[in-house]
Amino acid sequence: MTYFLRHVRKEFPDDFILMVMDGAPCHKDGAMDMPENMIIQRLPPYSPELNPSENMWDDMREKFFGNTVFDSMKAVENRLCEAMNHYADTPETVLSITSFPWTNSSIEC
Repeated sequence: MTYFLRHVRKEFPDDFILMVMDGAPCHKDGAMDMPENMIIQRLPPYSPELNPSENMWDDMREKFFGNTVFDSMKAVENRLCEAMNHYADTPETVLSITSFPWTNSSIEC
């Protein structure tokens, strides 16, 4: 998680970021280094309707990791980078996966 937060800080160095997280163990205080330009808002437990990122992981597992055996962790990492680059290059895909009816009215892609 710390690596992800560092990457976000690098990509958006001039922005103040509200990072919304669920209660996963890797999201707990002390398990990650929070950049100075970020704060965390934790989701309440058992609230999948508030956590659109779960849909992203489902899509990624299906499209990039389904029925695949990897020879090494480096191969897993390469596939993950491929997936992340795909989503970074297609924001309309991310929007279609993560938007809920109650969020659609104010989103532009």
